[in-house]
This record gives sequence, structure tokens and C-alpha cells, in this order.
Amino acid sequence: MVPSAAEAPSPTEYIVHHITYLTNEAPRGVVDFSVVNYDSVFFSILLAVAFGGFFYVAARRATAGVPGRFQGFVEWVVEWVDSQVKDAFSGKSRLIAPLALTIFCWVLLFNLMDLIPIDLLPDAARGTGLGHLRDVPSTDLNVVFGLSLTVFALVLYYGVKMKGLGGFVGEFALNPFKSRNVVLQALYVPVNLIMEVPSFLARPVSLALRLYGNIYAGEMVFALLALLTLSRGFAALASPTGWLFIVVQAALGVIWSLFDAFIALLQAFIFMILTIIYLSQACEHH
Repeated sequence: MVPSAAEAPSPTEYIVHHITYLTNEAPRGVVDFSVVNYDSVFFSILLAVAFGGFFYVAARRATAGVPGRFQGFVEWVVEWVDSQVKDAFSGKSRLIAPLALTIFCWVLLFNLMDLIPIDLLPDAARGTGLGHLRDVPSTDLNVVFGLSLTVFALVLYYGVKMKGLGGFVGEFALNPFKSRNVVLQALYVPVNLIMEVPSFLARPVSLALRLYGNIYAGEMVFALLALLTLSRGFAALASPTGWLFIVVQAALGVIWSLFDAFIALLQAFIFMILTIIYLSQACEHH
């Protein structure tokens, strides 16, 4: 239902409403592990079940003959991800390909939620008595950092497993400056650590913020497009100028949706390929 001009929220109220989570309590400080964003948890699990169920049904219906469109699409996705793993991962592991497939499909589904009309699900939630609802999990820092820190933990695990603790630490302590002189090498160690450790620790941060920033920006553009006619309410239907705003809003919405779909696909691919590369580097002895 379109509100009247008098009932319509201000632009600030509208934006604040759309960036507020359905949560158990307000966070106390920058990091508060007692806070749970129920909407992010719900949609993350829902999309995981949808992804798992989609591929499970495809596997159950798979035939040895000419595949149908459904089976052909699933096989194409699996083969495409497998080719990316073969090109970027130099080691051998049964985990990497399924992990890459899961990350790509799950993050892509996260991102594509941004294409649902921005007021559709929040208004439906309001009708059931819920005050707020955010339906794009990748705009929640908790979600994207959860993914990136999981990848980082796997990088640490494989790094130590493949190279040993000494070899793993030695990559930071003995590079990029090396010397056969033991005393000189000892002097190089603090410098090497200062140069190598921050860039290594920045990996999960950059991995998470790249995804978050791009999808959050797309969500804000949709919110700004909605504001073109929101403040006018029903008055937008009573004048040629109002209809012009509606037409412009619809045209811009279609254009931005196409661009946002491309960004959603691109960011899912980047998250997946960087995960493969980081794990490949963790397994390499070079």
C-alpha cells in the first residue's frame, strides 16, 4: 500500500528503517557476541537449505543419458567451479572443490536477494508484527566476516598441516629479506614479520569488506530509487510530474537491477576464487 504524503516517512527515517536488523538487543560496543540478528540467521539458513535441496534433487534425478535442462544446468555449474579449482589450486584436496561450490552458490544467493523489491518482505514482516527485517545476508558484517574468518581458519589449518608449524612461521619470518649470515638473518626477522604479518591478517578483512561494501551500496541505491516516489504517496498518481517520477523510477530500477545482478555474480566469483587462491598458497611450499 502506498502511503499518503503526510504518512510517508522522511528519507532519513526510511533509510534507517531499512538498515535496522530484527535483533534480540542493541549491540553494546563494536563487538558484542550476545547480539543475534534473527533475519540474517533465518535467510542464511533458508538459502543454504534451498541451495542444498536444489543440488540434492538434481543428484537424485541424474540420468546417464542426455541430461535435461535442470540436470544440465547443475552439471554445468559443477564443472565450471571444478575448472576454476583446477586452474587456481595447485595442491590435492577433496575439500576445495565442494567448498568452492558451496561458497559460490551460497554467496550468490545472498547477493541475489538484493533484487527482491526493497519494501516487499519488510512490509510483509510488518504485517505479521515484526518491526524490522533485512533480507540480504551479505549486507550483514556478521555474516560476511563469519564466511571470511572460516576461510582464514582453513588457510591456517592447511598452512600448518602442509608445511609444519616451523615452515609456516618461517614464511613470515624469513621473507622477503634473507641472508646466509645467521646474525644478519636474526636482524631481518622483525622487519620481515612487520612486512608480512599485517598483509596476511588483512586477508579476511578485505575478503569480507569487499563483498559487504559492494552489496550494501547496491541496497542503498535501491532505497534511494524508492525515495523518488515514496515522499509523494498517492499524490504521485494525481499529476503528470508524479507519473514521470514513477516511470523514471521504474526505468532506473530495471537498469540498476541488471547491473546489481552482474555485481552479485561478480562478487560471488571473487569470493570463491580468492578462497581457492588463499588455500592454494597455504598448501604451496614455495
